[in-house]
Amino acid sequence: MSMEDANSRLEGPLDTPSNLGSNATKDIAAALTALLADVFALYVKTKNFHWHMSGPHFRDYHLLLDEQAAQILAMTDDIAERARKIGGTTIRSIGHIARLQHVEDNDADFVSPEDMLAELKENNLMLAQRLRDTHNVCDEHGDVATASLIENWIDEAERRTWFLFESTRRA
Repeated sequence: MSMEDANSRLEGPLDTPSNLGSNATKDIAAALTALLADVFALYVKTKNFHWHMSGPHFRDYHLLLDEQAAQILAMTDDIAERARKIGGTTIRSIGHIARLQHVEDNDADFVSPEDMLAELKENNLMLAQRLRDTHNVCDEHGDVATASLIENWIDEAERRTWFLFESTRRA
């Protein structure tokens, strides 16, 4: 291989081989990229509320949100790498996330602990639905590997929703 051929391989487009087909790669990678934007947005919001928690249940809520944020962050690399493994691309910047995210930011100076938990509960419910929608795209194209990962993330989102719901119930 000549130096010119080697350089053209390094400078060429990202073209990871996949047997899913170009439409499948495009559709699944786009769904995963949009999902990744929401996961990053939810992670930042969860950490925001973790950092700004107050009140008599501070310790319990602070630890709950830290645990949930870690679980959400753990999804990011798997989502991005899955998009790349099948031949697609993914998030490239904070601006890219902002253009794609459905999870709304919360920049308020103060949010009550109950409102924080209720908002995160709704965001996790929405994420579970987005995960199901992405699973459907994978099913349409026969991508069982991505669908399998998503099934676990749905369960995790439902568990986070449940914990947030139970934490806001009046005894």
